[in-house]
Amino acid sequence: MKLTNYVSRMRRRTLVISGALILLIAAGSVYWFGFAMPASSSQAAQAPVTRTVQASLQTMEKSVSTTGTLTPTVQQTAGFTVSGTVTAVNVVAGQTVTAGQALATVDTMTVDAALLQAKATLATAEAKLADATSASDGSDAAVAQIAADQSSVDLASAAVTDAETDVTDATLTAPVAGLVTTVGVAVGDRVSAGSSSGSSTSSSSGAGTTGAGSTAGTSAATSGTTTTASTSGFTIVSTDSWQVSVAVSESDIANVAKDDQVELSLTGGTAFFGTVASVGLLPSATSGAVTYPVVVSVTGSPAGLYDGVSVTTAIVYERRTNVLTVPSEAVTTAAGTSTVTTLDAEGAEVKTPVVVGETVGTLTEITSGLAEGDSVVVTVFTPGGTGTGGQTGGTGTGRQTGEFPGGGTGTFPGGGTGTIPGGAGGGTGGTTTGTTRSTTRNGGANG
Repeated sequence: MKLTNYVSRMRRRTLVISGALILLIAAGSVYWFGFAMPASSSQAAQAPVTRTVQASLQTMEKSVSTTGTLTPTVQQTAGFTVSGTVTAVNVVAGQTVTAGQALATVDTMTVDAALLQAKATLATAEAKLADATSASDGSDAAVAQIAADQSSVDLASAAVTDAETDVTDATLTAPVAGLVTTVGVAVGDRVSAGSSSGSSTSSSSGAGTTGAGSTAGTSAATSGTTTTASTSGFTIVSTDSWQVSVAVSESDIANVAKDDQVELSLTGGTAFFGTVASVGLLPSATSGAVTYPVVVSVTGSPAGLYDGVSVTTAIVYERRTNVLTVPSEAVTTAAGTSTVTTLDAEGAEVKTPVVVGETVGTLTEITSGLAEGDSVVVTVFTPGGTGTGGQTGGTGTGRQTGEFPGGGTGTFPGGGTGTIPGGAGGGTGGTTTGTTRSTTRNGGANG
């Protein structure tokens, strides 16, 4: 009986202790998950994400951006100066030729016969002159006869020269080195004499290597068919000299001058350079927009250029080197005072007042308050902000209206209306017009 009571009491005590332990564990879990962990997570979530960059020297540019069409500076047409039937065509559209290379040939039977006749006439005239000279008695009549015979010799000699030229011209050669864009004759065509060649600085409407051009003549491909072809049967564009014609808006034309440097790029990203060759004085209006024609000469002979392709141009009208800059999102402006967060010798953050200059793209000029190499803290993410800060906010497109600094409506260089650099409202880098581009050189925002 006593043993039974003892066991019963031990069981109740064990249950009480077990229950107490369960309650303690439950209470601890409630505290941990309900208070301790959220507090810890909240503290971690409140910690801003930053990165450190160095103030660095950059090259800042202001430029007018637009697009244009690439054309060869020199374009020439070539045609036969003699009449005849085409017996050979030596090139095709899209082929590159050298100056003097044979393009086509006409039948020389007629010109060969004309040359023989001219030489015979010359021989007769020379013989007659020789007879008159040997028989001369010095009289006025004899002297007059000799003069007349000499004139006949001169005329016959000139006719021989012309006939020899016709024989040479029966083979049409390229007047310049370049790309053949139009072939307007075919074997069997009958061509008429015309001007040998013409040149211009404007591009043919031919589509480059396809040879489809507005100057193409008619060619006969069917055997036995005779067709009269254009006397300017070939078009050749020089591939070692190029130009780009662009239209600059009325608001930007005052910034453009002859000899300004120009940065050009193709759609595929190929970059090359040039200079402003001319600035037109007469504007044109399209849908109410007034523009001025500007011609850009391409420097050198870059590879991969073709007639008629679209080119993006940036006409640089101001360039400053060795400009001290920091990423725009590193600058905070409040109550008219701009500051950046720097690191002192011990690595502690210090709010440092600065004087800002121009803002170009993602960088802001610092005219006072920092030195090259100073460590600057950039906030990448701040709790409460919806932007990504230094990663995407405030980067802009690099195309601004030329209003510096900032170019936007926010209180931070780089534009934006958010309260945190690179936050919800930032990130566009100011108002975009698409007509003025600002770029940076020698490094990026990371110094």
